[in-house]
Amino acid sequence: MGQSIDSIDFRRSFTPGIRDSMTALNHATQRRLLSLPQIPSVWEGDRRPLGAAGSSLLASDNTGMGSSPAEGDCVLWVDGSQGIVRAMDMVPPTAGPETVVRTLLRAIEYPHSPAQPARPQKIVVRDREMQFYLRGILQELDITLEYVPDLPLIDEIFQSFQTAIGSKPPNLPPQFTEELLNKAQQLWEDAPWTLLADHQILAIELNQWDLGTVYASIMGMLGMEFGLLLYRSLESLQRFRQRVLDDDSMERMEEAFLSQDCLFLTYEAQRERDFPPSGMLRVFPPVEDYEPVFGSLHPLEGLRSSLYEEEAQAFAVVLEALHRFFKQHHNKLQDGQFPELSSRYKIPGLGEPAQTISVKVSTLPDLAEELFAMAEDEPDLPMIRDDLIPENAFLSLGVMPWDTLKLVRSQVKYHQTAEIAEAGEGLPVVLVQTSQPKAKALIQELQTSGGLRGIGFNPGADSMMGEKYDLGLFQAEDDTLFLFGEFGDDDPVHVQARKKWDQRCKKTKGYCGLLIAKGVTGSSKGQPKITDMIGLFEVHALSASDLGLGVLERQFVADWF
Repeated sequence: MGQSIDSIDFRRSFTPGIRDSMTALNHATQRRLLSLPQIPSVWEGDRRPLGAAGSSLLASDNTGMGSSPAEGDCVLWVDGSQGIVRAMDMVPPTAGPETVVRTLLRAIEYPHSPAQPARPQKIVVRDREMQFYLRGILQELDITLEYVPDLPLIDEIFQSFQTAIGSKPPNLPPQFTEELLNKAQQLWEDAPWTLLADHQILAIELNQWDLGTVYASIMGMLGMEFGLLLYRSLESLQRFRQRVLDDDSMERMEEAFLSQDCLFLTYEAQRERDFPPSGMLRVFPPVEDYEPVFGSLHPLEGLRSSLYEEEAQAFAVVLEALHRFFKQHHNKLQDGQFPELSSRYKIPGLGEPAQTISVKVSTLPDLAEELFAMAEDEPDLPMIRDDLIPENAFLSLGVMPWDTLKLVRSQVKYHQTAEIAEAGEGLPVVLVQTSQPKAKALIQELQTSGGLRGIGFNPGADSMMGEKYDLGLFQAEDDTLFLFGEFGDDDPVHVQARKKWDQRCKKTKGYCGLLIAKGVTGSSKGQPKITDMIGLFEVHALSASDLGLGVLERQFVADWF
């Protein structure tokens, strides 16, 4: 009963919390790369630290959305013969050398325009460790690999990055930075998202800095995105809400997002957070775990993660006014209450000459009812849980040969069966390998939900980051959806794994499986033995149309109403 299932072709595309050293490309990938034309070009490759400022600059250039990532390294592959960048990625400083390979594979198969897919004749690097690491990976691809002390084209590109970084204005006016950050921390401690949902709008009369009344929407009651939006007009707020409810495509959602006319403050997590299943947070992490990011959205300017002097002055006054309002009316806003309230405050402004600003803050209960009714008219949004897959589990897409499947069926302690005709190389499966107690808890969770109905993939998007995803979902018999993977649309490893998944499911007439195993910390990690296998769910493969969810937008939908 200790038979190995090494024959299972598990194409790993998502491994939360685990980073394995890549030693060789699989044979299918090698054949795919060798089928591409080889061009007489010399490519340069390197990985260099840029720091937070450089990371932010590159993210803005690459996505067009002005995101503000943490400090990181830039992986760059360029065609020295043609003088063009074929692929570029920002990676965390702690990321392993496999990130260099992933970017290289994109440079070969999915290069930036105008380059075409191709293999180079030669690759040169200036790092001995990188040369050693790449040697074993490229040996079957007929690509010459050499060490050189200098990379002139990459040196020139990084020099231009540094020049751009040095000329980039600061995100906040230096004379107001400390005050704004202090007030951002003050708002975090007030935790207004524990009192107000984002449709409960506050009107703030400023009548300064070309701003009359701004309309504040608090984000964070569902514990997903914390922050504050200050719309410059009521029309912009209402128009944006309606467009998001009406549009379901990624392109139209991005267009709606960029059409907003507002200032914003968001709190970006410095590390990943685990959310409780309900999505509701009762205890909030300390502000030290978050970085306040100020910025502006405008239909013509787009997104800008910075404030100019007058915007900074206005934002500081608004934050102080809100702090006083929440302190004064905290009890009246508890338990979902949103009565008609209005208070005026005299607040010292920033800058010279010193002045005192009279600010009026008011609730808008009628508008809150209107916005809530808009959402109620829409179909109920699905609740997608992301707490099923245990932390540090090994997860992969692959195929289980039919003879191995027969053994597994007879050995697993829990088996949800289906009538599946044997066709193709085997049953496409999602493998989840974790510890034995966690594996049993995962099975129990699915049983509590009536069993597993199917496994599918659905498009997802994050308009703030300008990213698209392929979301792996388990659907239980009680309609509960569990997220098991979030894959980037530009990840070549997942693109190929997903393509094979679809092909295999087609051959099995729409059937697939979920295999749950123990032994994630042992020698059988990623290749469980028969004795490691605990549960097998044989289910339907669900298409995006079967799921009927449309594009799942991370920022807008998850934190609304």
